[in-house]
Amino acid sequence: MSRVFNFSAGPAALPDAVLERVRDDIPDWNGTGMSVMEISHRSKDFMAVAAKAEQDFRDLLAIPDDYSVLFTQGGATLQFAMVPLNLSAKGDTVDYVLTGSWSKKAIVEAENHCDVNIVADASARHFTDIPAQESWRRSNDAAYLHYTPNETIAGVEFHFVPEVGDTPLVADMSSTILSRPLDISQFGVIYAGAQKNIGPAGLTLVIVRNDLLDRARSSIPKLLRYSIYAESDSMSNTPPVFAWYVAGLVFENLKKQGGLAAMAENNERKSAKLYAAIDNSDFYSNPVRRDCRSWMNVTFTLKDASLDGKFLAESTAAGLTNLKGHRSVGGMRASIYNAVPEAAVDALIEFMLEFEKANG
Repeated sequence: MSRVFNFSAGPAALPDAVLERVRDDIPDWNGTGMSVMEISHRSKDFMAVAAKAEQDFRDLLAIPDDYSVLFTQGGATLQFAMVPLNLSAKGDTVDYVLTGSWSKKAIVEAENHCDVNIVADASARHFTDIPAQESWRRSNDAAYLHYTPNETIAGVEFHFVPEVGDTPLVADMSSTILSRPLDISQFGVIYAGAQKNIGPAGLTLVIVRNDLLDRARSSIPKLLRYSIYAESDSMSNTPPVFAWYVAGLVFENLKKQGGLAAMAENNERKSAKLYAAIDNSDFYSNPVRRDCRSWMNVTFTLKDASLDGKFLAESTAAGLTNLKGHRSVGGMRASIYNAVPEAAVDALIEFMLEFEKANG
């Protein structure tokens, strides 16, 4: 079977070169006579893989030495609890920006552990924009401020980094990590589930400034403490070795392609093409304010929603898969992460034009 163009929001497309390497490695990895899934995570062979993956990740993002990189499990959803448990005490106030479904989930979890102040809320506008920072109602003593730079469901994105002074800034970058260069020094904690721009599901990357490692509540379990991961090189228990290995191959592949500056150029061009096709049509539309549109998740609706099923059936038959919008908003969604080639976007635009001609 030939490969399709996969627009899934996650688990998402992986680079063909990485998949081919994985395929070749699985029966006999690195001359061991075993797959990487069968060797000890404490063996010299795997420790070398882990160390290289971390260094390549650090190189790509230019992560300063005073930050730790943690390879954790539980997805970004577990981080919704780990962030407040590691950065605040019971009764502390924490600031959250509400811009979509994922920031809402983070808020609901944080409310179990501390007092949440919602500094800005875009729900009244159906999460179609980002509230201007000058309108935010921040706390005077927040333990941290949390935001979600990109909301995959609504397709809305911050194109700025909030200015928070000395308050630690926390970001859920699951859907934007590695899509462009980033000034890590602006953040206290960044976390990202792997299954969009990093690798397979099952791994979560956390970047944490070292001076924040000792803030964890004394009552929380060991495996919920950032410091435990930092002290053990993320080997305090058996890590997801296969996901870690594949992530390392993705990092290596990104470096070969020119790093994050090259990714930014590609991603901006891909999204601009697709938005132009939508905006130049009376058949398709996108509700997100133009200065808040996501590079990674392009949402759109058809003029006649009764044609949605036909659009999805015919696009799938054409090798353009996973375009159905999230059930909470409907319509279509094309997730165009790093590994989705520009040829996929071109093919989607061509299909959209032909579908409009036949059904408009």
